[in-house]
Amino acid sequence: MRLHTINTGFFKLDGGAMFGVVPKSLWSKVHAPDEDNLCTWAMRCLLIEDGDKLILVDNGIGDKQDAKFLGHYKLHGDDTLNKSLAALGFHRNDITDVVLTHLHFDHCGGSIVREGGKLIPAFANAQYWSHSRHWKWATEPNDREKASFLKENILPIQESGQLRFVDAAEPLTATNAGHANSGQAGQPVSALPGDSILPGLSLRLAEGHTAAMMLPQLSYKGKTLVFMADLLPSTGHFPIPWVMAYDMFPLTSLLEKRSFLQEAAANGYVLFFEHDPINECCIPELTEKGIRPGKGFRLAEL
Repeated sequence: MRLHTINTGFFKLDGGAMFGVVPKSLWSKVHAPDEDNLCTWAMRCLLIEDGDKLILVDNGIGDKQDAKFLGHYKLHGDDTLNKSLAALGFHRNDITDVVLTHLHFDHCGGSIVREGGKLIPAFANAQYWSHSRHWKWATEPNDREKASFLKENILPIQESGQLRFVDAAEPLTATNAGHANSGQAGQPVSALPGDSILPGLSLRLAEGHTAAMMLPQLSYKGKTLVFMADLLPSTGHFPIPWVMAYDMFPLTSLLEKRSFLQEAAANGYVLFFEHDPINECCIPELTEKGIRPGKGFRLAEL
């Protein structure tokens, strides 16, 4: 097995939204904003190469939205999904599986491209993997979150016939929606084997950011590596109360972070960050101030 970092560029989001109730006087020391209070974030994806499998975890914001939409997020940098794949000798058509941690536009926008006025899958030969409960959540969105779920990123996947669910479909009810699944346990659970995608891959569920967000986990070079998605967007989010305002259920996120970081520090997990603009990976360490990131490093250094 080989793992590769796939950089798709940078974008900007409001610093206050990214750090929730934490005062700017604190978070700005960790992640300095620009004059508009915007902070730069990566859209970093993971490519898993194993035998005849080429699995892409998330795919960035894409480029099919209009200039007005993309202008809100100040896209910048030289990296794109296609360029990053090409640098490794791959093309979109080589991808066999696309694992979507969740369906917010900055994680799945590259799933679909616009060609000849039509919206078609960017990965013609791939199966797209989602969680049935999250899919229902995204296609029947609540008013607070619906701006993050763009139908043009989502519905063409199903229409193409390439959509697969990692779980047996379960109805969305008041008892399993959002925070109710993990709020009591207070942790993302390794409930889903990803063997249908790749032997040895597991998919942890986290419920605080959005319903049934999946965190891929696998063994690599003697270490356990976890793709953090939006449970832990960056090394700056290690303090337990530093939870994004974007999270649907922030108290659940807080409990999930605490439990996960304790487990990760105790077992020396490698955390792979999707949004940290500088650090690709780190191994958490227990300090006098709690669990902190340790020294950041590139995946290629592992």
